Amino acid sequence: MSNTPFYNPIFDTELVRRALAEDVGRGDVTTQATIAPGTRSSARLVARQAGVVAGLPVAALTFAQLDPNVQFDTLTPDGSAVEAGTTLARVTGDAAALLTAERTALNFLGRLSGIATLAAQCAAAVAGTQARIVDTRKTTPGLRLLEKYAVRMGGARNHRAGLDDGILIKDNHIAAAGSLTLAVERARAHASHLLKIEVECESEAQVREAIAAGADAILLDNMTPDQLRSAVALIREQAPRITIEASGTIGTDSQKLAAVAATGVDLISLGALTHSAPNFDVALDFES
Repeated sequence: MSNTPFYNPIFDTELVRRALAEDVGRGDVTTQATIAPGTRSSARLVARQAGVVAGLPVAALTFAQLDPNVQFDTLTPDGSAVEAGTTLARVTGDAAALLTAERTALNFLGRLSGIATLAAQCAAAVAGTQARIVDTRKTTPGLRLLEKYAVRMGGARNHRAGLDDGILIKDNHIAAAGSLTLAVERARAHASHLLKIEVECESEAQVREAIAAGADAILLDNMTPDQLRSAVALIREQAPRITIEASGTIGTDSQKLAAVAATGVDLISLGALTHSAPNFDVALDFES
């Protein structure tokens, strides 16, 4: 499993530039037609619902792309739990730039805050257990770093950032390699000593084979709570060093998450954190 890399919005300058180009096209004809050149304005970014905020550095970068002299004052930092009506930030600058950047900035902020909010709800569902909620690689193409950052802001954790930072042998790897044991042996021979080897298992027989093969972690896929409990007991008895992950069709229902956490797993991975998070309602309200 990987820790989230330090997030620096400067890394996303090109991403923001492309997002603005997609929206602006040949020019913001509405703003050009209605706003006198040189007009300056101030506005507030306001949460329209309760949740966890994430993405304010990206919103700031979006405005700065069109007005390098914009003043962006963050009032509720990323990771903050907010109520509806909370002012997240104030922005002052060229009025035309603020209006043109508005939707792109809100799209980033709404998407990332939605992920952070869902992550916080899922993390709360397993509080008090040893289980931790982690994300997956089921992210929006091009937005993975940002979406995994948002997961962390919500209090959950990250799984692999990509294919290059951990070995996860899944069912298709096993099928293509010929067997689970052979796949693990090849991975062990190929991998750096710094890379852990995780194996996806769908049955008790595969769990036993993964233990015997020397897996560092086992992903229990699509198992019921009773099956998970039995598999966890087997692993704890035979190889307590192994990290145990539950995945599959778990979803984000709090009661189901609590039931899975109660089986004794270490991690619960949820693709829904990034592929199904509702958008967070946030607005830009001009003050002048």
